[in-house]
Amino acid sequence: MMIQKHLFDKYLHLLGVERSFPSYQILCQIIKAHLTKVPFENISKLLYKKQGLNYIPDLPTYLDGIEKYKFGGTCYANNYFLYLLLNDLGYDIKLCGADMKNPDVHLISVVKIKNQDYIVDGGYAAPFLNPLPIDLKEDYIINLGLEKYIIKPKDDAGRTKVEQYYDGKLQHWYTANPRERLIEEFDKVIKDSYSDDAIFMNAIRITKFSEAGSVVIKNLSLTETINNESSTVKITLKDMPFIIQEKFGIPAEVVYEAIGHFKELRDIYD
Repeated sequence: MMIQKHLFDKYLHLLGVERSFPSYQILCQIIKAHLTKVPFENISKLLYKKQGLNYIPDLPTYLDGIEKYKFGGTCYANNYFLYLLLNDLGYDIKLCGADMKNPDVHLISVVKIKNQDYIVDGGYAAPFLNPLPIDLKEDYIINLGLEKYIIKPKDDAGRTKVEQYYDGKLQHWYTANPRERLIEEFDKVIKDSYSDDAIFMNAIRITKFSEAGSVVIKNLSLTETINNESSTVKITLKDMPFIIQEKFGIPAEVVYEAIGHFKELRDIYD
């Protein structure tokens, strides 16, 4: 237990947050720190697969990745370890699954504070810098540049739908299920995400947020949003390692090791 506490203290140090008793204000501070310091990215996932991994890295490896290489992870790593951190801090929290085109392919947490439920999602590459209220009577809307996110009121089964729009068009969504889950229940879908034909084994996706906006790479497009104004430029695979190092701090040689085999990239929303 002392070893685990040491790791969570390191986690908090990397986020720049002091250990505190649970509160809504501290929860907001932790989530904002996570979204601004720990990117959504699949460079580490590609690299770990080359090293023989087909599951979430362990906590020490995850934290070393953040510290040494400015890594983060995709939804399984980012959201599972954020769940563990909040659980260690004493929050009333449960791990839940969410449906996309297929059931239970996304991972989120639900935190209860003063009898109000909130989704915590640091693994959707979305600007959810605060807990998402889900005890809603009307839509809850978040705008960033050309993107809009709508959190819908719960349906009759207690599920919450989160919709993502780009330039006014519905692009992606998930439906969060309220039932508490164990990480082991996601073993197959996590392992499947490392299969040769999985999306994030055939694409490049990195998103990092700041107080002012975001920097996003979706395959060969780089989009920067500052004060709700977005600009997009095309990039090449050849230049990708250097651009990722410049924009996200992940060393170019590490990026090249992860993506050097790519000849073409698959549509992320395929």
